[in-house]
Amino acid sequence: MQFLKLILRNALRHKLRTALTVLGLVVAILSFGLLQTVVGAWYAGADSAAPSRLVTRNAISLVFTLPISYRDKIRTVDGVRAVSYANWFAGVYQDPKNFFPQFAVEPRSYFDMYRDYRVPPDEFAVFLRDRKGAVIGRKLADTHNLKVGDVMPLRGTIFPGTWEFTVRAIYDGAEAKTDTSQMFFHWEYLNESVKKRSRNRADQVGIYLVDVVDTDRAAEVSHAIDALFKNSLAETLTETERAFQIGFVKQTEALVVAIRLVSYVVIVIILAVMANTMAMTARERLPEYATLKALGFSPAYVAALILGESVAIAAIGAAIGIGLTFPVGDWFAVQVGTLFPVFEVSGHTVALQIACALGVGVVAAIVPGRRAATVKIVEGLRAIG
Repeated sequence: MQFLKLILRNALRHKLRTALTVLGLVVAILSFGLLQTVVGAWYAGADSAAPSRLVTRNAISLVFTLPISYRDKIRTVDGVRAVSYANWFAGVYQDPKNFFPQFAVEPRSYFDMYRDYRVPPDEFAVFLRDRKGAVIGRKLADTHNLKVGDVMPLRGTIFPGTWEFTVRAIYDGAEAKTDTSQMFFHWEYLNESVKKRSRNRADQVGIYLVDVVDTDRAAEVSHAIDALFKNSLAETLTETERAFQIGFVKQTEALVVAIRLVSYVVIVIILAVMANTMAMTARERLPEYATLKALGFSPAYVAALILGESVAIAAIGAAIGIGLTFPVGDWFAVQVGTLFPVFEVSGHTVALQIACALGVGVVAAIVPGRRAATVKIVEGLRAIG
């Protein structure tokens, strides 16, 4: 107990220096946590992907579509439990900055496959009856102040024109990491409209979602599906949903790596600041450490004083920084809207913050602690008076 009191008193000797060091640690730990959360948000889609779901797309590119007739053929593949399909819509709601995912889907099979989307049964029944109806996520509804019954006009990009949808249901996520920033509407409505405008673009889908019976056979089923359409006019590429999502992340991988690198650079900078603080502290107290050694205290005890003070300052800064990460993260999530569908400070991020703070506290004390432990009593006492 006396040892802890001594550490605390030492830390508070220069209150301004300690306060500024703690402030720097708070900013560093907070910044590190937010940047790591941004990286986590980038991979949220891949992390939430089910191992039993496969995605079948055109082998050339996602830009090219697949015939709707492929659906029945995919169903015949051994190991396939269910098949659904979707088209990326890419409409603009009010302003181009209001980006959120929009999919034309076959509603029954799609929502049966994605059971983590919790849609009220009565609202879903109304949606099924309304060809122009839409299901939107809770985050999307909150961001744009939408409620059931509201009309959502979208300006088409891939499919030109003005499209009006009525919000018939709002879904919630089964877990905090479930993406609730999306919009879904009837593929049949899209297809009927496309037929009227450009018949050769009709009866096409962007991707097929395939639910497999046994996840251990996912690779086998993928090969079987692709073999089914080999040498056809529209060959396919089938992969797990996770691999499909990671493919999008890789398109911006350089940016993700840069953000991750910056987060650790912040820690290195605060390590330099902390090391400087502890070096100044040790240099000022060399006569005291020499006196302690003259009184019989071991070099290890002297080094432990510096290590304890350094870790205590780091722990205080980390506690405040981690505590602020959650409200600041919530504020940031509101500001970015649906840009990051899932923006949650994870337990892994908190663990990294704690590890980095303790690492800074320990590393910053190594050199000053060694110097204090090895100082000669005569040289230390010479500075007194």
